Amino acid sequence: MELFGYPLPVVMSQLTLGLVNGSFYAMLSLGLAVIFGLLNVINFSHGAMYMMGAFVAWMGMSYLGLSYWAMLLLAPFIVGALGIVIEKTMLRWLYKLDHLYGLLLTFGITLLVEGVFRSFYGVSGQPFETPELLQGATDLGFMILPNYRGWVVVASLLVCFSTWYVIERTKLGAYLRAGTENPKLVEAFGVNVPLMVTLTYGFGVALAGFAGVLAAPIIQVSPLMGSNLIIVVFAVVVIGGMGSIMGSIVTGLGLGVIEGLTRVFYPEFSSTVVFLVMVIVLLLRPAGLFGKEK
Repeated sequence: MELFGYPLPVVMSQLTLGLVNGSFYAMLSLGLAVIFGLLNVINFSHGAMYMMGAFVAWMGMSYLGLSYWAMLLLAPFIVGALGIVIEKTMLRWLYKLDHLYGLLLTFGITLLVEGVFRSFYGVSGQPFETPELLQGATDLGFMILPNYRGWVVVASLLVCFSTWYVIERTKLGAYLRAGTENPKLVEAFGVNVPLMVTLTYGFGVALAGFAGVLAAPIIQVSPLMGSNLIIVVFAVVVIGGMGSIMGSIVTGLGLGVIEGLTRVFYPEFSSTVVFLVMVIVLLLRPAGLFGKEK
């Protein structure tokens, strides 16, 4: 069976791969959108936190003998705790300054974190075994779906839409949005706004750590894995609209699928199609697809 002149299994396998990549784009851009939308900080260190999540999981399994499932919960918590330390000691002094200061600081943090891991592990990747429960593949009739890739898509969608629901549809999310727009008014109602801001940054960073653990069995764990991905993720955030939660989720998944299909129909163009989409969107709608025009 063929689709557009190409064997159906080939098209579907690339579509699945694009959906997996889109899941990572969605989770990472979601964390960036949470941090920028609620704290007004451009967090360039997000890729380093993604890499750190993968390395923390690898170290926990290699040195401590912990399971993949334990590290899937523990690694984001550790990365989020580091994010809280960064926010309390460095970032909170920059909230009232120009975005450029936060960008430069987080870029410096990225260089520092990557340098530390390169000094210990070099630039070669570390193998990460797929958990036994998710090994193998499932025959869907029209393609063979690796079980772990299916798990990545399901877990990413669950986390992304749960985060959207909490921020956009609950009282906690209302407090978060109000606290960033008018902190003094919210504090008058007894809400600890500085603590809320700190936890928000920690949560955004933890999302990157969670994505790193999910990615570890698919790609080799390397100090450079974050820097190879963060530019594309920033493009996703710009296309979806800076600070838009739903924009990050939908755009990340959509661009992953577009990138996967481009590998079938025009492979040479697959690495640049995201940036072409970004240029077109910025020309037609500078605020992004889901962003609000000022």
